[in-house]
Order: sequence, then C-alpha cells, then structure tokens
Amino acid sequence: MLALNERILDVATELFLAQGYGLTTIEALARRAGISKRTFYHRFADKAVLFGAVVHRIVERIRPAPDVPLLEGATPHEVLKRLARLIMHAALSPPAIALHRLIVGESARFPELARAMNAEGASREAIELISGLLARAIDNPEFTAPARQFAALQFLQLVVVVPQRRALGFDRPMSEAELEAWADSSVRLFLNGCRGWRRSP
Repeated sequence: MLALNERILDVATELFLAQGYGLTTIEALARRAGISKRTFYHRFADKAVLFGAVVHRIVERIRPAPDVPLLEGATPHEVLKRLARLIMHAALSPPAIALHRLIVGESARFPELARAMNAEGASREAIELISGLLARAIDNPEFTAPARQFAALQFLQLVVVVPQRRALGFDRPMSEAELEAWADSSVRLFLNGCRGWRRSP
C-alpha cells in the first residue's frame, strides 16, 4: 500500500513539474504508474488532492532534518544568519524552484495550487520561530508582538526573493560565496531595523 502510494507520488511529481498541472491527466498518470484509474481514486479523491500530497512531500523533503537545530548561535546575528542559510538552501533547491515555477505559472487558472502550498504552513512556522527569537533578543518596548510578526515576514522576503529570482533565471544564480554574503548583509540590515523600530506617530 505505502509502496504503491510512493510510486504514484513519484510519477505525479515528475509529470506535474515537467509538463504542468493543467496538462497532467489522471489517465496519463495511471498509465505511467501502471495502475488503473479505479486504483488511483481509491487512494486520492482527485487531482487537487494528489497535488496537495505532492507539495507536502516536496516540502517535507526540503526541510532541515528533524535533528538539525534551527536556532543555534552565540548571538542573534549568528542565529539568524544560520537560519537564513537553511531557508535559502530549501528555497533554492531544484524541487522548490520547479514547484515555485509551476505555482506561479498556473495558479491563476488553478487557485487550488496556491491553496495547497499555503496549507503546508512552512512560512507561518518560520514567522513564529523568528518572532519568538526577536522577542528574546530585541530590547525595544515599541517592538510589539504584531511588529515582530511583520518583521519576521519581511525577513523571509529579504532573505529569499532576490536569490530565488536569480535561480529562476532573471539573472545569474548566486554562488555560494554570494549567498553567504547575502545572508550576512540581510541579517545586519534586519536587526538594525528591528532595534530602531518606532511606532507610527
């Protein structure tokens, strides 16, 4: 049972990422996996549910291993820089880039793609993690819980967006040295902004 599910997911991942969601049919998937459509529907309600399972498996595989500590370092800068590198490693992995291309390219026609990605909650988990770190590290009474949540979201964008765009082909992909420098500069800018946070008048 589990082996068959894995084979279906292997084939689905290959087809979705190679030819897109819209062009991938249950018939073609069943044929490639060597199963009947009845067998497929016994395990997955429809194509959207299958895509959700594919997304979940990709996200689980690009996450740091359970024994890898996410918050580790002697200073907030060291902790956030290490976290930034872990985030970039996941976001810039080939499966993550391929999945991002698919969702951006087809979510207007198939909004269930974006919903499947959002259901994984990876960004929400990272925001809570970073927000908690900021609560302990930043001594600023004006830096309230909503501000920390907002700042954590901005941190994710700051760290990922440009390296990801370059990996997608908008420019030359960053080298390891460039990614290291990017993480360091992003954390410095981020922490300076958090320490100097002021409420709107």
